[in-house]
Amino acid sequence: QVQLVESGGGLVQAGGSLRLSCAASGRTSSSYAKGWFRQAPGKEREFVAAISWSGSSTYYADSVKGRFTISRNNAMNTVYLQMNSLKPEDTAVYYCAASSMGGSYFRLSSYDYWGQGTQVTVSS
Repeated sequence: QVQLVESGGGLVQAGGSLRLSCAASGRTSSSYAKGWFRQAPGKEREFVAAISWSGSSTYYADSVKGRFTISRNNAMNTVYLQMNSLKPEDTAVYYCAASSMGGSYFRLSSYDYWGQGTQVTVSS
């Protein structure tokens, strides 16, 4: 069983930065692909970024490309999301996810473990 715990959310002004962290438990979780998704009020959960188990490949939604960076430290069993140049439309609950079964990095259904989420609020 894998447990994911996000941290680092908060309130920030537009143009500011935040770094989210996701700590994973479970000895095999460092070999899983990891992703970040977000869900704004009244909207569906959407893909933000993903990283392969080795960290050699990363993927981003067009809306965050060039502003967000995903990375991981397998020794610490942690994945990060550095968010720069934040916009009010980035306001959402951000979820960390892990995939033991492969599949598309972009699809929610490819991920079988989820964290509880952390709120990010960007004020204008």
